[in-house]
Order: sequence, then C-alpha cells, then structure tokens
Amino acid sequence: METETVKCRIADHIAVVTMDRPPVNAQNAQMNTDMAQVFDTISDRDDVRVAILTGAGKCFSAGADIKDRVGKERAPGDAWQHNRRVREAFHAIVECQKPVIGAINGPALGAGLAVAASCDILIAAEEAAIGLPEINVGLLGGGRHAMRLFGHSRTRRMLFTGLRVDGRELYRLGVAEACVPGAMLMDAAMDIAREIAARSPVAMRLAKHSLNTIEEMSLRDGYRFEQNMTVELGKTEDSKEAMRAFVEKRTPVFKGK
Repeated sequence: METETVKCRIADHIAVVTMDRPPVNAQNAQMNTDMAQVFDTISDRDDVRVAILTGAGKCFSAGADIKDRVGKERAPGDAWQHNRRVREAFHAIVECQKPVIGAINGPALGAGLAVAASCDILIAAEEAAIGLPEINVGLLGGGRHAMRLFGHSRTRRMLFTGLRVDGRELYRLGVAEACVPGAMLMDAAMDIAREIAARSPVAMRLAKHSLNTIEEMSLRDGYRFEQNMTVELGKTEDSKEAMRAFVEKRTPVFKGK
C-alpha cells in the first residue's frame, strides 16, 4: 500500500506504516490525507491484525510544516478545511479497527505528539523526544492529546515552555512501554505486534472499540458497556474456539469470525 508521504508494508498480519516526508516528516495537507487513507484502508483489510507506526529517518514527526504556512494567504474556508483534515488524520489512527503501536524513533513534536498520542501502545527509542513547541512559533494546540499521555502539571509545563520529554523519561513516567536503543526499536515493536496478531482479530476489534468508547465514561457506564461487549464477543466463533483451546490446553486457531 503506497501513498505519496505514508508508506505501508504488510506481512504476517502486521502492517508497518512509515511517515516518509524528508527530512523530518513535517505534516502538510498531503500527509494528513495520506495518513487517513492508509489507516482507513487498514481498518478494512482482513490480512492486517495490528499496525506499527513510525517515522523514516531520524525523526518520528516534527509536527506541522511551518514553512508551508509562512507568507501564504488563505482563501475563505481554507482554515476550517485545514483543521478538519488534520483532525481526521489523527482520528483515523484512534478509530482504526486494529491496534496501533507507535514506534517513536526520534522527535515527536506538536502534531507529531498528537500522532503518537493517537496510538494504542508506545515504544520509545532512546533518541525519542515528545514535546509541544507551538508556543515558540506563535501557535497553540496539542494540549488535549498530551493529556492522554501526561499528568496535569507536566502537560501544562510542556505547553507553556515547549519542554521536550526524552525516551527514558517517557518510560519512567509510564507513557511508553519500553525505551530501547534506536537499533532495537522495531524489534521491540514487532515483539508486541506478534503477540497481538496471535490473538483473535474480532476480539481485538471489540477490545479497541470498547476502550475508545469508555475512555471518558463514568465507572458505572463504562463497565456496563464493557459487559455488553463481552456478551457480543461471546457469540463469535473465535470466542468459542478460545475457550475450547484453553480447556484442551492447545493453541487456538482463530478465523476472525
């Protein structure tokens, strides 16, 4: 699967998605469109059970392409269209039917932070850094995405000062599942991806849908929703196969039904 700025290769039920817009994977209109297209396509592909998202080169994504904005006059409606396109690029990751592992290989800044925060699981290279530098270039944004990763004080310090949080600190704070040397990043991400790919794809789809839905619910409403999803999962062939395999002490064979 190829687009102009986002590449995707698929093998063994794992899609490796790479933002590829040299030199720093800065996001422009084309990348926003490509990102949404790739993850919407992944949602519909039965041969994909999990995705890994990373950046080409030494940068995950340096954020919005500021050079693309300077000195340009916008026609009426352009700002609204731009904002909508950017939102949908991030939401395509959040709403992807398959779990998405973010392999943060370098700086993930501004809109790059939003991409990282839209993933389900994060693995950081030692060279990784997450930050919100918008305040330094006359912009705002990314605070709500940062709240998915960081606590109250750290989020505000990042937004007010442009503070960057490196890979080791991301791991210490529990934002990332691991912090590894850059050369080992994709291996670490692949290990988790293989674990997920071995599970029932229908269970993964319902699990992600459930987590996305209950994120801002009350405890009572959220748990009720999870219970209902458990009932739905129990009706599937994969659920019955998982139970049989457990009792028979063998590896289950899932069909995604």
